[in-house]
Amino acid sequence: MLNALDEAQRLGFDTVQVFTKNQQQWKAKPLDPGLVKDWRARTAELGFDKGGPKDARGQRRGGITSHASYLINLAAPADALWRQSIDLMTDEIERCELLGIPFLVHHPGAFTTSSLEEGLRRIADAYAELFSRTRGYATVSCLEGTVGAGSQIGGPFEELARLRTLIVERTGQPDRVGFCLDTCHVHAAGYDMSSSASAKAALDRFDQVCGLGHIRVWHMNDSKGAAGSHLDRHDHIGHGTIGGPAASLSRQRLLDSGFAAVVNHPAFAHVPKHLETPKEDAPDGRPWDVINVARLRSLLPGQESLWPTPPSASTGTGTGAKSPRKPAGKPKQATTAKVRRKEGSGTSRTPTKVQQSKPKAGSGRRKPRRGT
Repeated sequence: MLNALDEAQRLGFDTVQVFTKNQQQWKAKPLDPGLVKDWRARTAELGFDKGGPKDARGQRRGGITSHASYLINLAAPADALWRQSIDLMTDEIERCELLGIPFLVHHPGAFTTSSLEEGLRRIADAYAELFSRTRGYATVSCLEGTVGAGSQIGGPFEELARLRTLIVERTGQPDRVGFCLDTCHVHAAGYDMSSSASAKAALDRFDQVCGLGHIRVWHMNDSKGAAGSHLDRHDHIGHGTIGGPAASLSRQRLLDSGFAAVVNHPAFAHVPKHLETPKEDAPDGRPWDVINVARLRSLLPGQESLWPTPPSASTGTGTGAKSPRKPAGKPKQATTAKVRRKEGSGTSRTPTKVQQSKPKAGSGRRKPRRGT
């Protein structure tokens, strides 16, 4: 996991999002005490443990985020899978607590053969057990909004609001439950993020239904699918249906999109923003992560000069083609970049994420996607 921190520093990022275990396996060895000590020392050395949103104890311990395994389905109607998911989620929370990671993102789940209401109840019941097992922990569980495909829970904002309400009612611990929104997911779920006006309307709607103050994490991704397509396919910033098309990409186009609406919103000044865009190099050899985060940072007031020069070749438009110049041995651990926002004498923090390929999973889970 220390490779993620080193990679983040190399790329000029301000925080990381990681997997604390192999996301494709149900079981994992306990964290090595030496690793925990080194991780905490390195995050402090880099300053990644400062600022950010409040955790469950009201402390600001940076924007480091962990993403829970995609195998977990807390809405599963089958008792065996549901129990297995609770056990794995318990392990995920305990690992975050040991490592000092304040935010744990996970997909709510899929109700598959049952019903939406039954799926919501199953998740709330699971959380009652999870919070009982991890009483007093500071880690905030962040329910991630989905594209709403099939029986996935969490596409409509009303489902997220209903779910959080049920969890709070069952646990009595509102400070331990927050939200993670993904620009691609919001867009594909039917809330148009392609213009500043439509994005503002979407954010206003979320505020009315769920409350912007409960958002602890953002995922910043363009979308290959159109608004309302329910297609979970991420693209480089400015290459999809939110900020693109790539052929006519400009800083002004992104300023007129939902990306500017998010990075410039005062409610998100301290919220980490993670990239889940394809992990590859541009034709000129630069990592796409560096280009993507520079595009986002340039949308901040007074940061126009950060707008990056375009890749030198006509390819590399976010189609997934890998550059032959990609260095061997690059760490596969997830990393994160943050958009810096200057306000007065301070610098607030807002990150972006790099994530491993996603595993195959049953019970209505989505197929693995390489390099996101």
